[in-house]
Amino acid sequence: MSEDPGVSADEALRLLVDGNERFVRGESRLPGSLRESLASLAEGQSPFATVLGCSDSRVPPELVFDAGLGELFVVRVAGNVLSPEVAGSLQYAGAHLRTPLFLVLGHEGCGAVGAALKAKYEAVQQRSRIQHLVDSIMPALDDVDPALPPQQRLSGAVESNVRWTVRSILESPEGRARVAERRMKCVGAIYELRTGRVRLLDAAHGAPR
Repeated sequence: MSEDPGVSADEALRLLVDGNERFVRGESRLPGSLRESLASLAEGQSPFATVLGCSDSRVPPELVFDAGLGELFVVRVAGNVLSPEVAGSLQYAGAHLRTPLFLVLGHEGCGAVGAALKAKYEAVQQRSRIQHLVDSIMPALDDVDPALPPQQRLSGAVESNVRWTVRSILESPEGRARVAERRMKCVGAIYELRTGRVRLLDAAHGAPR
């Protein structure tokens, strides 16, 4: 059983921002009665946001956004790429869970994006399945300036990869339909490893404020 989360996209984004601020300050909420939470969640879920993030062990969205059980629908894959399987999970979140906000969360120093840069500029090849993942990132790197110093180039590539994924979500048939219905926003963000802060890249795209 799933229910409408009962918040707008703007309200959902504010909940994420507020949660990250608590995390950065070291003031994450203490869990309430876990037993009561589990009993309630057994009946269904109504997450207020969907987060597509990288599999990196240092960037767990539930902790980064100080979110409790059942509050976020999280999809994680190296490089936060939009594979068919990931797209299916996001479609489920939109169609069945009706989450109003979709957030694509990249992070500083992403190894998958770094591997894609090496493949693009140094012709470095990975093992077959890793290379398939790297190839999925390559189209996002067209706007990256190869003349930049390596660290700046990686930072730019991480942002470009997030923006590419946000555009891909919005331009999908499901994304277009939900935006037209004024029911959805999609946001890109970068997690800063040293500070724990999540930096939004742009204003949210989709449903009006």
